[in-house]
Amino acid sequence: MLAYIFGVVLFALGICVSVALHEAGHMLSAKAFGMKVRRYFIGFGPKVFSFRRGETEYGVKWIPLGGFCDIAGMTALDEVTPDEAPRAMWRFKTWKRTIVLAAGSVTHFLLGFIVLYLMACTMGLPNAMIGKAQIATVADCVQNATTEDQVLNPNCQSTGATVAPAKAGGLQPGDEIVAVGGTETKTYSDVTAKIQPLSGPVDFEVKRDGQLIHLTINVAQVERPVSDTSSGSQGATKIVKVGTIGVGFPTYLHYNAVSAFGGAGMFTADMFAQTWDRLLEFPERIPAVVHSIFGGERDPNTPVSVVGASRIGGEAVEAGLWPLFLILLASLNFFVGVFNLLPLLPLDGGHIAVTWYERVRDWVRGLRGKAAGGPVDYTKLSAITMVLVFVGGAVTLLTVTADIVNPIRLQ
Repeated sequence: MLAYIFGVVLFALGICVSVALHEAGHMLSAKAFGMKVRRYFIGFGPKVFSFRRGETEYGVKWIPLGGFCDIAGMTALDEVTPDEAPRAMWRFKTWKRTIVLAAGSVTHFLLGFIVLYLMACTMGLPNAMIGKAQIATVADCVQNATTEDQVLNPNCQSTGATVAPAKAGGLQPGDEIVAVGGTETKTYSDVTAKIQPLSGPVDFEVKRDGQLIHLTINVAQVERPVSDTSSGSQGATKIVKVGTIGVGFPTYLHYNAVSAFGGAGMFTADMFAQTWDRLLEFPERIPAVVHSIFGGERDPNTPVSVVGASRIGGEAVEAGLWPLFLILLASLNFFVGVFNLLPLLPLDGGHIAVTWYERVRDWVRGLRGKAAGGPVDYTKLSAITMVLVFVGGAVTLLTVTADIVNPIRLQ
């Protein structure tokens, strides 16, 4: 229990640090361009303490669920004093304002990458997401199996065991399978899917020490247990014939300090793609969240709040699954970073959209011989902004409620 509480607190602290650095990204970029930053606070609510350094007040508030960076003249509605007016944010060039507004999300992306880089250098990155088809082990034999125990712990002395096709065909640990039967295989799941329906001699294209070689592997058909979805019984299995060659792929991919940049970069790209997919699926997952609140089974693919993510982080620490804890923390940073760039007010992406609307509008006016227009009147966008704030608040309330009454669990 103590480990669980420690994990929850540690994950929540990680979120607080991420948010604080998000706002620091806005502050530092604004200061770099000469904009006036009035205040930088971590948290909301009553002030705990603050101090002033130069023209900026720094402080902490009691509710550690966010923070803010107060930049003079962020919008035309922001009242500025005469001495602030020349350095008001809306007076700066479009590209500078865009960088300042995007700096928070960029900070999240950097944090996520740093977490993955440190993982790559130490414990390694889970191959389940990258799916690299580099062979880790070559079995001595393959055999029929009617239970999972037999699959995981093959006994080469059992009846029907034969020399593994991979061993007989010359495959070695470290080889990367790049094609099976002339079909490119980018991941180990591609290799498995391609091999399972095959039997007999098959051409394998393998990368070994940077060189491509061709090997002929005699794929064997063996019996394996698989889930029987047609039976209607949960956990039921059936025995099927599948092709196998007797190789194992790495659970984790390990890197040195230099190669970790490439490994973390590939992993980051994959997580970005998954984050975008989750965002597209977000609206259609909300009914399942509501269903789970009223007693329905919680779909593990439904959105979670900070509460739910912290609980999962706590369970990961309790189970000793530190890689899962760190992957969850990195993925949360990527999600927040991408979500914050959506062109919707009051998100940073909404402010960026308004900034570029002004730029394009003034360009068009220039072509027509007219003077540039003034800053966008945010009061005309207030109704849309309030609707989005209401929707966002409702979704947050739903996910927090679901994470309290029917949370997603690791087991």
